[in-house]
Amino acid sequence: MTHGQRDADERGAPDRGFADATVSDADDSHAPTPSDAFGALGGETRLAVVEALDETSPRVFSDLVEATDADTSAGFAYHLRQLTDRFVRQRGDERYELTDAGRSVARALAAGTYTASVDRDPVGLDEVCPLCGDDGLVAAVTDNVTEVGCERCDGTVLRLSLPPGGYASRGSDEFADAIDAHHRRRIESFDDGVCPECAGTVSTRIEPVAGCDGERDERGEREPDGHREHDEYVPVQAVHDCETCGADLRCPVALTLLDHPAVVAFYHDHERDVRDRPIWNVGSEWHERVISRDPWCIVVSVRLDDEDLVCYVAGDGRVVDHHRESHDDGPTESRAATDGGTVDANAAATPRRCRPTAPTACARTT
Repeated sequence: MTHGQRDADERGAPDRGFADATVSDADDSHAPTPSDAFGALGGETRLAVVEALDETSPRVFSDLVEATDADTSAGFAYHLRQLTDRFVRQRGDERYELTDAGRSVARALAAGTYTASVDRDPVGLDEVCPLCGDDGLVAAVTDNVTEVGCERCDGTVLRLSLPPGGYASRGSDEFADAIDAHHRRRIESFDDGVCPECAGTVSTRIEPVAGCDGERDERGEREPDGHREHDEYVPVQAVHDCETCGADLRCPVALTLLDHPAVVAFYHDHERDVRDRPIWNVGSEWHERVISRDPWCIVVSVRLDDEDLVCYVAGDGRVVDHHRESHDDGPTESRAATDGGTVDANAAATPRRCRPTAPTACARTT
């Protein structure tokens, strides 16, 4: 008698639930709903199967029964069948292993994604506050979200989440580095147009920071050509939105350039590493300036030693041109805009300095 027959005899009829729902590119009319998926994972025995197969895989039926401490093999067969074929699959040699979805569940269980909430007292950071330039920068954790703020000026620099497992495996003096590394890669992925959560398509745009007047200059006058005398004082941000899962990220435009080849090479040529500074204070050498609104054009510049790297960023977040400038000799290098247009390399030969770029409260990722 098979396991399914024993289960049918015990319960009166074989269950025709989640395990019978399959997904194919040709026909998804019987695709499982989210409630089907989460329902199939309900119960300690089923989660124990996932954890057991994550620990050692593949396994035969009898090993799984023993690993999960099931009361009877017939009852266990029922639970196992609810996980097949979405989270567990049976191989040709009668052994069981996790599917890709099953491995995702196992990782979420291990990381405490749906079960753990981490709080930590403020920890002092080495960098100065990018808002006031003073010491007093701290990182505190509330419900898995790290808030970097300043105890001197009472300003909030950024709020960034980290999976609970990222905190559990690190001491109070180490998780800040994990936050920096984790979100640098998230920003890079969003900027590449690939959602770090679901790999869906990401759209990018430039927009003023919410709550700031992005339409008029300090005199209340609107310039007819889209250029304004005081545009550099209007804070803008890069906004990334996933079209599939809705994950989003908002951050200063400069943070989206940290992995750009021109920036990496510029730092390398000056014997620096752009990764040495955390995203909550990338350094006072970075500046942003709005030079056009229709269409959007943002100048992001970074100064090292006696040289500037000037990048022009379009409204969709692309770097359409960049060049280097010597403080004494004018532009030292210019490159054509990648969109086929041209940009005058001398247009920003003496860029007007503005406030240091700082990931302020508008910088958040979800």
